[in-house]
Amino acid sequence: MIFKHHTRTALAAALFGLGLCALPSTPVHAAGSAVQAAPQVQITNDGVDVHLGKDLIALRLVRDNVLNVHVEPNGKTSAPALVMAPDAPHRAQGKLSVKREGGVIVMSSDALHVQLDPATLALTVSDGAHPKRLLSQTSLRALSTGQLSLHYAKDAPMYGIRGYAAVGSSLYDTPDCAYADHDPSGLLREGRQVAKACPQGAAGGPFAWSTGGFGVLVDTKTATFDIADGTVSVSHTSRPDLSYYLIAGRPHAIFDAVADLTGHAPLFPKWAMGFTNSQWGIDQKELLDIVHTYRRKHIPIDNFTLDFDWKAWGQDHYGEFRWNPKKFPDGPSGKLARQLRQQGMHLTGIMKPRIHVDTVEGRYATEHHLWVPGEKVSDDYFSHKPVKDVDFDTAAARHWFGQLAVTYGFDKGMVGWWNDEADEIDDNTQFLNMQRSLYDAQRKHTDVRVWSINRNFWLGSQRYAYGVWSGDIKTGFKAMARQRLRMLNAISSGAMQWGMDGGGFQGHPSDQNYARWIEFGAFTPIFRVHGTQNEKRQPWRYGPVAEKAATAAIRLRYKLLPYIYSYAWNDHAHGVGLVRPLTFAWPHDPKVRNDVNAWMFGDWMLVSPVVQKDQTHKSIYLPAGTWTDYFNGKVYQGGQTITVATDAKTWRDIPLFVREGAIIPTQPVMDYVGQHPVPTLSVDMFPARKASHFNYYDDNGKTYAYEHGAYFLQGLDTQRDGRQVHVRTEAVQGSYAPALKHYLMKVHGLAAHQVGAKAGALKQFDSLKALKAAGGQGWARGHDRFGPVTYVKLDAGQVRTVTLK
Repeated sequence: MIFKHHTRTALAAALFGLGLCALPSTPVHAAGSAVQAAPQVQITNDGVDVHLGKDLIALRLVRDNVLNVHVEPNGKTSAPALVMAPDAPHRAQGKLSVKREGGVIVMSSDALHVQLDPATLALTVSDGAHPKRLLSQTSLRALSTGQLSLHYAKDAPMYGIRGYAAVGSSLYDTPDCAYADHDPSGLLREGRQVAKACPQGAAGGPFAWSTGGFGVLVDTKTATFDIADGTVSVSHTSRPDLSYYLIAGRPHAIFDAVADLTGHAPLFPKWAMGFTNSQWGIDQKELLDIVHTYRRKHIPIDNFTLDFDWKAWGQDHYGEFRWNPKKFPDGPSGKLARQLRQQGMHLTGIMKPRIHVDTVEGRYATEHHLWVPGEKVSDDYFSHKPVKDVDFDTAAARHWFGQLAVTYGFDKGMVGWWNDEADEIDDNTQFLNMQRSLYDAQRKHTDVRVWSINRNFWLGSQRYAYGVWSGDIKTGFKAMARQRLRMLNAISSGAMQWGMDGGGFQGHPSDQNYARWIEFGAFTPIFRVHGTQNEKRQPWRYGPVAEKAATAAIRLRYKLLPYIYSYAWNDHAHGVGLVRPLTFAWPHDPKVRNDVNAWMFGDWMLVSPVVQKDQTHKSIYLPAGTWTDYFNGKVYQGGQTITVATDAKTWRDIPLFVREGAIIPTQPVMDYVGQHPVPTLSVDMFPARKASHFNYYDDNGKTYAYEHGAYFLQGLDTQRDGRQVHVRTEAVQGSYAPALKHYLMKVHGLAAHQVGAKAGALKQFDSLKALKAAGGQGWARGHDRFGPVTYVKLDAGQVRTVTLK
């Protein structure tokens, strides 16, 4: 489907429908030079039109913190690139002001302050709160020649644009694709940066941003950014009518705007928050044995992903899309999937972008011109038969491929897509469009949520239920350590749903390496393991010490599922997901600008997994604030580097710290997501002098009913006020009614003597056990690894404020 760009005519029609076209446009004529004709500058309701001869430069406030600048040569426009969402905003919804002030035109909202000099066409973009200059352009005239140069404070660090590819063979060694081993810049961006969705797990997009308070998004399929001395210049764009967006705000506000502009990520199914075992080299008997062992050992897992084995790969009559009946006798009928579903296990499978040429489906692709243009026939490395790649950039190919995948895969039990190898034709949108074909087909067919992982990322992909994994990485501690940089760069480029081949794809990890990799993976957005053909990644295959450590990490992940799923909603709603670099929360701390040793897991937990062999001590920088070790309760003051002991024998420890003010909901550990209802949710609270907030989110976890209001969203707040602590539950949003009946608040650092509300004091119980057994609200005192604690049991779904004294 081609989505037409909103022209000024369409915008005027929309404004007429809102009764806003009565506001007159005010022409402003600037004095021209002797060489160039004077620009004609005209004020509109939400921006300014600058006429330079036949060319038009339209400036629009499209969001309260976003200015769009669109250059229309000869007044003509083209369709937006795929980086832009079809429903990207075209007019800010808040209070806008566009007027003349002295000799300049000022466009402003609560979050943005823009000045345009009509004589020189100099543009300045500032923060709206206390105008701080963020970006400037010497003259918009240069845009007519395709030159985009923006100036900013020289000390402002830059991020985004591109990530890192896995080190692989020469097939993937392209000049525009960087490797973590070879690039000293880390998270920071300077010099020439090519926005590219590179092979082998790299993320990219035409988007640069700074903790200095701004972002730059260009509507294009290709782009090169040159960053030096406080100037960012953008070239090699794809549209004849250059269009770009200047964004103001702190990191969270920038990514919120980017989500509006490039598309909001739909929620993955809730089971995807759990653990995934992927394997290449398996049949039905082994699969059932593995699942049975997970369940017998009570090691939580929700998803098993099958490699080539599940397909009738190389066979005629849609072998690329259907089950292999020899390896999986009950696959084609759907019986196998139903049997596993009864055990809480979901099946997902690999998809390839290529089709065998000499088959029914291959001949159809030839007849209907569905191949990548100009690509020669090649020999498939698995079937050793001739294949070609489908051109997913064409609508006909997407529709055809998606329908076949749903008919032969989804309808027979495959509820998720592992898309592989669509990153080998040097096209930024081939992978995006491959998953787009599956997303569109599945959404048209069913209300069951879409899940996918893919081997690279181009900004905009997220709106198609798109996860990215980091490619065919090697095993070993060195390779594992590199994944920290790769993950945080991908997230800085907008790829919030990131994962890796836990244990490494190439090679066999040592027992210690496997255990530490599982602990790392438990604190990533997509938690999975995988290996090359015939490599097994089940915890019990790595000895009893590693199994115990890995099992503990997996179980901790499942304990934190309410916390994790709430951040999945935050990603969907506001564009920032579960994992984020430290600089997101401490943008002005120079010590975290390039820090990949630790990251935030949600707003309230800082994690720094062990990534060195036999490590006995680890140094970790804690940003400003008060931090508590999650496992032993030791308290640290932030703004310093601490050293903690790490266990080189049992590998059981994970350096994990809780930020003061934290609100962390947890639930009992289950063998799989949704195994049992959760009538009481535990909520750990670490009150601070400054009020803190957490949005607890839930829904049915399976369908898109949340898009129509069927969700449960309740804000939880806490604050320390002298010797008192206040706890509040806010009004519920959404129509979904969960099994949840009570919150069991664990208010740390306080042994209260009284807990009351406006309606009166709550009933005190002698112990936590008695409080849990009680049917209604109440409180009790206790002690745990964090010290004194007051347990407060409150009705969920109600507005309530209680004070602990």
